[in-house]
Amino acid sequence: MDYRQIPPIFVADAPGLDFLNSVATPVDEEVDWISDGAGLLAWLEQAGLVPRNALAAVRAQATPAELDAVAAQARSLREWFRGFVQKRKGRALVARDLRDLAPLNQLLERDEQYGEIAAGTAGSETSFEFRANRRWKSPESLLMPIAELLAKLVCEEDFTYVKACEGPRCTLMFADHTRGHARRWCSMAICGNRAKVAAHRQRLKEQKNG
Repeated sequence: MDYRQIPPIFVADAPGLDFLNSVATPVDEEVDWISDGAGLLAWLEQAGLVPRNALAAVRAQATPAELDAVAAQARSLREWFRGFVQKRKGRALVARDLRDLAPLNQLLERDEQYGEIAAGTAGSETSFEFRANRRWKSPESLLMPIAELLAKLVCEEDFTYVKACEGPRCTLMFADHTRGHARRWCSMAICGNRAKVAAHRQRLKEQKNG
């Protein structure tokens, strides 16, 4: 079976962690949804991070090799940030953690964002709203919304409740926003049900042997 046809997984309840989950083992084989340039464009669209017209423009202007190179940069960014999160999940961030975020700040410096006053779309009355836009000058600009996601995760998420799924083979991470912070699984549909089935089988085995 070609597991690459499985849709990307967005179960983290935190977009920055959803990016880390862009490589996972949803069934039997590892799937990397940003393994190449086409995959990166598709993931960015499904995540709602880049407007479709901007993706179409980048796709038309860049060569497949250029897009593949950006996807490689995205994977490197993902694995570097995964190390940062895994080292600190389960505890609040402290001032000294900022030193290790220097590569992310260096990437954010390259952003081409600008603000715009635009007409609002709610109701029939005239209203204005402030919108943040971005200039998509090169394939590398596709990294900017990802960098922003990671920065927001650091600034807005309590790392005390950043967890790894307890599934034995699962690599997915999530932010536990449940009331009692008792979430254990990436999702019940994926690992929660597997754990329930495994526990049931174990109970039957113990009853048989007992």
